[in-house]
Amino acid sequence: MALDRRSLLRGGLIAGSGAALGLASPAAQAAPALIRSRPRLTNGVQSGDVTAHEAVVWARSDRPARMLVEVSRRPDFRHSHLVRGPVLTPSSDLTGKTFLRGLPSGEELHYRVRLADLDGHTTSAPVAGRLRTAPRRRQDISFVWSGDLAGQGWGINPDLGGYRIFKAMNAVDPDFFICSGDLVYSDNPLAETVRLPDGRTWRNLVIPEKTKVAETLAEYRGQFRYNLLDAGLQAFNARTPIINQWDDHEVVNNWYPGEILDLPQYTEKRVDVLAARARRAMFEYTPISTARKGRVYRRISYGPLLDVFVLDMRTYKDANNANNSPRGQILGAEQLAWLKRELRRSGATWKVIAADLPLGLVVPDGTAFEGIAQGDGGAPLGREREIADLLSYAKKHRVRNMVWLTADVHYTAAHYYDPAKAAFQDFDPFWEFVTGPLNAGAFGPNNLESTFGPQLEFRRTPPRANTSPAEGYQFFGEVDIDGQSGRLTVHLRDLDGAILYTRELTPTR
Repeated sequence: MALDRRSLLRGGLIAGSGAALGLASPAAQAAPALIRSRPRLTNGVQSGDVTAHEAVVWARSDRPARMLVEVSRRPDFRHSHLVRGPVLTPSSDLTGKTFLRGLPSGEELHYRVRLADLDGHTTSAPVAGRLRTAPRRRQDISFVWSGDLAGQGWGINPDLGGYRIFKAMNAVDPDFFICSGDLVYSDNPLAETVRLPDGRTWRNLVIPEKTKVAETLAEYRGQFRYNLLDAGLQAFNARTPIINQWDDHEVVNNWYPGEILDLPQYTEKRVDVLAARARRAMFEYTPISTARKGRVYRRISYGPLLDVFVLDMRTYKDANNANNSPRGQILGAEQLAWLKRELRRSGATWKVIAADLPLGLVVPDGTAFEGIAQGDGGAPLGREREIADLLSYAKKHRVRNMVWLTADVHYTAAHYYDPAKAAFQDFDPFWEFVTGPLNAGAFGPNNLESTFGPQLEFRRTPPRANTSPAEGYQFFGEVDIDGQSGRLTVHLRDLDGAILYTRELTPTR
């Protein structure tokens, strides 16, 4: 069955034949001289922010070229529709996105990207991908989440198969992936070799942009290109749509707006300047649908059973300090108002909050505090006040079935927030699940503080700080929602996909 061509046209996309778009004939493409001059896709393909009828497809070229995307229900691309995307130019580092609209809901779709030379005579070899659109009816849903990639000096190690965890995540065959931040480590240069505690040698693939901290736009772009050199990540991206958010290491460790760095390795000390460059690079290199608005926080609706609320806990964050004032900010007034409004409007059974920072774990920054908790265990202070406001609002307006998913602390854990054991009690109980890293140093555990009554149900941590991926202790989480019963099941998995912990949740009405 062909895609609904009228729906695609109503969605604002132009579909047609290859000839209509000026594609070369197979005979012309076969000519040796033309093959040498064909454009090339440099870093695979990605899709992201997929809903019932829309998706974003990303690609990068080796030269200025027009992005073309074929979409089909079939892997052989019979009865496909060809969508004319943007011209990829040096102004975006030759990256670009094609917005697909009018897609059929609840279906597996295949896409492939080609690049057309601007002279219209040659096209690149195609690179294929796959995505599943969100259902309009109750249907099984599966997704994974994690964060923290190439941190603490642990990059792509070809001797160990590169970023191994993506093979395990691929085997789960999820509908999508929530990247919980620290997708790159712009502040962590890589050495070619690192001596491990057991005497082995860790070997990093290194490119020039990873030999120093990122400061220029070109260096921030290089952080993303580096990770996309990994074959396992490219294969995962081609099969699994991504919902991206950011945390600190996309810019610099523990950053906040207005910060002035006191670090000798940086010539640009103004974090606001660095953050603007990093934000641009992230929007260029990830399939985020809100890039035109410059906004990270957004809601991704995935059918009647699930809404994903993607938070930005960096852009509006106050300075790292004692975090114990009568006022504090982690979301900011505008984002907090948006989150309350969208939660109340949501008709989905499950409201998954994708948070780049955990709620109840104490994360120090020297003598200050980096996250939401500060460890006093008393009434909400500082940044906790926004969270208390949100939780009490959700209770008052009967926002049911919130689940918080995060990464950041480089170990995996399950926390149950119990108002009966909390200093602040005006909220309904909920779960928070923590996981990661994808490929970075493993740390932990962090202390839990009792303002919101978190109870430790499970955790797995390494034997020492900055344990390398060679020793394991890399984690991701999986969420399955049963289409009939509506039950949500969380699995916390290790580097090879083995299940470490499972929790099944029944929705409340």
